[in-house]
Amino acid sequence: MRTSKPTVAAYKHSATTPFVVEGLRVNGKRTRRFFATRKEADAWLRLTLARMRQEGEAAITMPEDLRVEAIKCAERLRPYGKTLGDATDHLLTYLEATAKSCTVAELVAEFNAAKKRDGASQRYLEDLSYRLATFEEKFGALKVAEILPAQIDDWLRGLDVAPLTRNNFRRILSVFFRFAKVRGYVTSNPIEGTAKAKVVCGTPGIFTPEQMRTVLEKAPASFVPYLAIGGFAGLRSAEIERLDWSKIDLAGRLIEVTAKNSKSAQRRFVHICDALAAWLAPHVRASGPVTSADSIRIGRPATAKASGIAWPSNVLRHSFASYHLAKFKNAGQTAAELGHAGAAMLYQHYRELVTPEAAAQWWQIMPPADYGNVVAFEAEVANG
Repeated sequence: MRTSKPTVAAYKHSATTPFVVEGLRVNGKRTRRFFATRKEADAWLRLTLARMRQEGEAAITMPEDLRVEAIKCAERLRPYGKTLGDATDHLLTYLEATAKSCTVAELVAEFNAAKKRDGASQRYLEDLSYRLATFEEKFGALKVAEILPAQIDDWLRGLDVAPLTRNNFRRILSVFFRFAKVRGYVTSNPIEGTAKAKVVCGTPGIFTPEQMRTVLEKAPASFVPYLAIGGFAGLRSAEIERLDWSKIDLAGRLIEVTAKNSKSAQRRFVHICDALAAWLAPHVRASGPVTSADSIRIGRPATAKASGIAWPSNVLRHSFASYHLAKFKNAGQTAAELGHAGAAMLYQHYRELVTPEAAAQWWQIMPPADYGNVVAFEAEVANG
């Protein structure tokens, strides 16, 4: 069957549109378009034929409102150097992620389980659980892919916490959403669009040598190893809690902090000074926990009350760093004892300026001559 060629012809039945484009067929049906002038009809036909060669019948079947919308959207995208195809790809990626996304509550359970299987420490798992549970209270029912950076930013700013604590929440959430991205639940990490709080580092609280002596002498005997190791070896509180007597070599003057018990997951040895050896000697045994959670929970407030001395946050580790640096004047060595990769954190957070005289006094804090007898007596009373 011969296919007619589209042409412009005169149309005698209309005074306002006396020209018509004939010979167009869409889905087998004849289609005509009417025009006021031949020039308009010729121009439309040329453009339409060109578009039909590229687009097929859609060139003349596309609804006009859809064409107008496409033009408007393309103009809105132009300042960003993007096309309708770019916008469609981006939206489809988002819709696909949303479709297979899960709720925050579901992801929290999956994330915590994954970290436990990865071998994360109990303390880290407890920190995750606490911070993510707080986040879940607000966003638990929402799909992970639907949460906007601005929503999280507002939530972080609304927390009634110190700037450093707010940043710790932000850090955990960044790890949380990176996990979600790997699993395909989100297309990007929304935490990257949130702001960090400005942390103004204050002067770290430390004990004077006389305060440290008083604290050691007033403390319950079971709490002394914790105090001495913190103040004279600089171990973190969590590291002391996990420490076993078998890792303390009093003769060799070394404490082994295993990778499992270290915050940085790096094994290290810490030197035992004369003062620490003297305070530990009456307590040392072949094996078993150096301290316990109950001993710390009871010992810390009891010691503070008995000594009448305020207890600044992380005071033992801060004191060790300050007096060790003042005594040995070797930032790299002090950082290594603390378990830091470099000295930057030492100068930023852990040390206070102390005089050489005070530093010398710190490392000469020895127990009273009858200390061993006192420890043995307290142990006898405790055992009934």
